[in-house]
Amino acid sequence: MANASNSSAGAGRRVDAATNTETVGHEWDGIEELDTPMPRWWLWTFYATILFSIGYVIAYPAIPGLHQGSQGLLGWSSRSQLDKELKSAAGDRARTVAVLRTMPIEDLPKHPQLMHAAVAGGAAAFKVNCVQCHGAGAAGSNGFPNLNDDDWLWGGDLATIQQTLLHGIRQPGDVETRMSQMPAFGKDGILTPAQIQDVTSYVLSLSGKERASAASGRGAAVFQANCAVCHGADAKGSRQFGAPNLSDAIWLYAGTREAVSAQVTNPRHGVMPAWGGRLDPVTIKMLAAYVHSLGGGEAFTQASPPIGAPSPSPR
Repeated sequence: MANASNSSAGAGRRVDAATNTETVGHEWDGIEELDTPMPRWWLWTFYATILFSIGYVIAYPAIPGLHQGSQGLLGWSSRSQLDKELKSAAGDRARTVAVLRTMPIEDLPKHPQLMHAAVAGGAAAFKVNCVQCHGAGAAGSNGFPNLNDDDWLWGGDLATIQQTLLHGIRQPGDVETRMSQMPAFGKDGILTPAQIQDVTSYVLSLSGKERASAASGRGAAVFQANCAVCHGADAKGSRQFGAPNLSDAIWLYAGTREAVSAQVTNPRHGVMPAWGGRLDPVTIKMLAAYVHSLGGGEAFTQASPPIGAPSPSPR
């Protein structure tokens, strides 16, 4: 910009003495505009974009029409590229599924890439079939187990989780379903109300929720006589019966006095569907891999029951 003091208003185009640059001939309130030329590099870049745009319009679809746009000399389209990528992905998935179908699930950890694919597929299947009970993050809720921790009722290796998914828990009509039945100690009159309160005090003291007391001392004797056969003498549970560990701070139905005494009096028995009749075997294998990967998965051991055995399962 240049001050108009060097020229009269409306004098037209002229060369500014200070910059030796011609003005555009406009003047506003004593100020003139210099006609400074664009940098050479900018001009060449601008010309290059024009040439590129011409080439692009010739080579690729670019010009809209009434019923169909221009096709371009290369014959490329985003739709055809998407179809090609989808076919490639479908082929990769088919090969992965074929391998998963024949591979024993306990061998999956030996093949990290295949395990990764199985976990990814299981995550998708989990969102469709399992989040309704276990939650989007698999953290569970009251009556529905948290699948992220390492607290398992029946065992947490891949084969055991797969068995639970196939046959469910307390699934009517499935002879291989996980089955355990806690007696209704209060409802059936096996224990008196006072004994139930004593054993509740003992159970709560095991996880530090209550201090040891005379009631918990009496409850220990009641526990050994009535509960240790399933939960063990140390109350750490038994996977043979799906009996939970009572000495930790993990609770399926809450760890309050009211919740524990209610469970002893008239226990609730959750049911998990047998997914073997609803999902294909590969999807179930993927789901097992995903649940196993959440943080509490255990290593496969020869002591783990074979596929088809009537015991172990998650939670």
